[in-house]
Amino acid sequence: MRILVVEDHQKIANSIKRGLEQESFAVDMVHDGESAVLEAINEDYDAIILDIMLPKKDGFQVVEEIRAEGKNTPVLMLTAKDAVQDKVTGLNKGADDYLAKPFSFDELLARVRALMRRPAKTLSKKLVCDDLELDTVETTVQRAGTIIQLSKKEFALLEYLLRNQGRIVSKESIREHVWDFDADILPNTIEAYIGYLRTKIDKPYKSALIKTVRGFGYKIES
Repeated sequence: MRILVVEDHQKIANSIKRGLEQESFAVDMVHDGESAVLEAINEDYDAIILDIMLPKKDGFQVVEEIRAEGKNTPVLMLTAKDAVQDKVTGLNKGADDYLAKPFSFDELLARVRALMRRPAKTLSKKLVCDDLELDTVETTVQRAGTIIQLSKKEFALLEYLLRNQGRIVSKESIREHVWDFDADILPNTIEAYIGYLRTKIDKPYKSALIKTVRGFGYKIES
């Protein structure tokens, strides 16, 4: 899943990015409000972590403008400690949740995961397809009761497929959601990772869940 981090404090931004990447998220970063609006409108993110105090445009302007463009991406707004009015203003402008600084990374991660589970189709922390089960909180995968060990990138790819279960996802949409925007991946990288997943979750079992739809992309279904 792909997240945009908007934070002008380089140390905080890098810390958030590292933590999220360790949890198998693809992360893009920008450091001012104008860049945030452009990225949020033109790219497809699963969540946005947005600081209020930013150069060029503040977080309130950013969330207001992206909502005006019809973007419903979940937004977690970072506020100053005890700044009650900032929280109220942010929520009124269109933010979905807020987190006061300083914060623990575990709480930030929990808030982000909660926002991403809000749509009806992803309310459960467990994503299931036939006898395959992925736990987004424990970051575990099992099929037919057998635990399957995946790399972080394999896990992120499988999670994206499961969140779009029954739908065809193109290679481009996979690249956008599973890899960072500036990731330098080869043309066959996605095919290779699909192959890795098939080796682990399909080949040892009677039925194949990951399907190739020639000319369009991939989908997972029972």
